[in-house]
Amino acid sequence: MNDATLSNALAASIRAALDRHEGGQDIELTDEDLKVERPRNREHGDWASNVAMRFAKRVGTNPRALAEMIAEGLTEQPTIKKVDVAGPGFINITLDEAAAGELAKQIVEAGEQYGNGESLAGRNINLEFVSANPTGPIHLGGARWAAVGDSLARVLSAAGADVTREYYFNDHGAQIDRFANSLVAAHLGEPTPEDGYAGQYIHDIASEVASAHASELETAADRAAKQEVFREHGVELMFGSIQQKLEEFRVHFDVYFHEDTVHTDGSVNLAIERLRDLGRIYDQDGAVWLRTTDFGDDKDRVIIRSNGEPTYFAGDIGYYLNKRERGFDECLYMLGADHHGYIGRMMAMAESFGDTPNVNMQILIGQMVNLVKDGEPVRMSKRAGTIVTLDDLVDAVGVDAARYSLVRSSTNSQIDIDLDLLVSRSNDNPVYYVQYAHARTRAVNRNATETGISGADFAPATLVHPTENNLLGQLREFPRILDVAATEREPHRVTRYLEDLAAAYNRWYDQCRVIPQGDAPVEPVHSSRFVLNEAASQVLRNGLTLVGVHAPERM
Repeated sequence: MNDATLSNALAASIRAALDRHEGGQDIELTDEDLKVERPRNREHGDWASNVAMRFAKRVGTNPRALAEMIAEGLTEQPTIKKVDVAGPGFINITLDEAAAGELAKQIVEAGEQYGNGESLAGRNINLEFVSANPTGPIHLGGARWAAVGDSLARVLSAAGADVTREYYFNDHGAQIDRFANSLVAAHLGEPTPEDGYAGQYIHDIASEVASAHASELETAADRAAKQEVFREHGVELMFGSIQQKLEEFRVHFDVYFHEDTVHTDGSVNLAIERLRDLGRIYDQDGAVWLRTTDFGDDKDRVIIRSNGEPTYFAGDIGYYLNKRERGFDECLYMLGADHHGYIGRMMAMAESFGDTPNVNMQILIGQMVNLVKDGEPVRMSKRAGTIVTLDDLVDAVGVDAARYSLVRSSTNSQIDIDLDLLVSRSNDNPVYYVQYAHARTRAVNRNATETGISGADFAPATLVHPTENNLLGQLREFPRILDVAATEREPHRVTRYLEDLAAAYNRWYDQCRVIPQGDAPVEPVHSSRFVLNEAASQVLRNGLTLVGVHAPERM
């Protein structure tokens, strides 16, 4: 019995029970009403539902009486072994062994598609993440957003959404001036400017620009002209390096959007016109203001200064409207911890356009990442030139461990990454633990195949060992976990699930043999366990793929 079959059976039983009560015929069942969960105590059954407690009061009965009516209908299903009503009205469902075991074959047949759903089908989502200024290598905060953002994009796509990964290229503003000035200083052998950027990368880029554009620098009339040469070519080199490092980190963007675009293509002017038509704009002291206090902001925001220069917020407004004009239903921004104060004004801006905050515009704020080596924190300071970069992390632990460790925690929490742990080959290392479980499934496959065992004699009713029941239960949870990870924008749920699945698989591996011992004959149970092994392998592989981590054949 798969989830759809169980949901259909539950829906039919609930419908029949409700229809027996006055007013019950008017109740429409939703997907939420049909959700089932794994009981904490597996002795209580395979699945549990609290649906009777949802509707009992509305139809004028007590939850336990309604639960017993629903249970009566479920017991008529041939694939359900028994149904118990517990406590105030919990419905505990135990599947027939064959129905429970059939899941293993269904997973193998579904392959890479197992777990995918349609809860976000029809959603056109623009996911903007990383968006680091092209003034230096990607630091740890950007590395975290690279891993989390890419994994979230994969999860959203698996839930049926149409996702566009976008990088906002900040090539407009004072930080670019400081970057170019730092390159000129490095080229001329001057000290790093007080407000400039330091580090070996500045000298490397300055040297590369000077070598490739010597004639331009030679003919430059003054320092300002030289700075323009370094601005144009230095930013290009820096951004090219950022793109390369992201691709090496298995992070691909569909769109690289230049900040200058919103000022040159008319997006800012169009946004101002539209907001003025909506009555959201006013002029005061020679400046143009957006009345964001109407939508909960702590103060109104200047869009155009009295000197005619647009503010940074003007770019935000133009960029948001540009996304909406490109047809995106949802604009999801992933911002660093230092942007927490932006949320109020950004949501107010979206509402000013008539959009719905936290729907059309969504903002995730990521907390800091700390590295620990030999028990001591590794310090970082971008301007002091002691920056800890994405490259540093990858060099220390590899792409797999780096990505997994950065995705593994909720974005709402600050994380400490223990470099010593992540290079250890122990069960305390979560990425090693999960990858090793997958490698073990492949070793079982190779050994069983050499012995002549396949899934040809699959007999699901033979999968009766408690560890098999537990493993099947974990495998059945994957679609639900994936759905929650997508709807809640929490890809870390996938990693935590994988660790639970690896633990369930290892317990089964220790207790149940796929290959008969000694001269014992091959029986249907071995064929069934071969299929169960392949199902666990597939789900581990699917989950690791969503995190952007390799599923190794051997370790």
